[in-house]
Amino acid sequence: MILSPYLPYAFALLIAVPFLILFRHFVFSFIKLKNQELKMITVKGASGQRIHAYERLTLYLERLKPANLVTKFDPNLAVHEFLFLTEKTINEEFDYNASQQLYLPKNTWSNIVTSKNNVIHLLHKTYDSISNDATLQDFKTVFLMNYVNGEDYISQTLEDLRRENLIIN
Repeated sequence: MILSPYLPYAFALLIAVPFLILFRHFVFSFIKLKNQELKMITVKGASGQRIHAYERLTLYLERLKPANLVTKFDPNLAVHEFLFLTEKTINEEFDYNASQQLYLPKNTWSNIVTSKNNVIHLLHKTYDSISNDATLQDFKTVFLMNYVNGEDYISQTLEDLRRENLIIN
């Protein structure tokens, strides 16, 4: 028999090495699982924020529709006052929702900005086309008719939002 003072150390090393290898494997697997869990939580959180962004911008586009704009404010306002207040409201609500662009594709946000600008342009175009003695009711009627006779860019943008929301979520 071989008697060596190092034999107990060799035996302990022989037993410890597999345990150390298994422990190392366990630690790396645990770290990998925790990283995956963090990624899933992050994606889940971003998904909720994305849904909220789609909801807010859908509401903004609904409020942007001319049929909803003409019902706002006092019917006794002058046309230029209505124009000013409507444009101010559109821009304030747009500024309030501007942070939602972080959760949308670039082209979708561009469509929302274009819709806002088109409504403001239509307001000014209608104002320029009516006579100076036109009433607010006349302005609203011409404004609605101009929108109905033109391209329905707001509904198209809303449809794009719905489609993207279905694809992403």
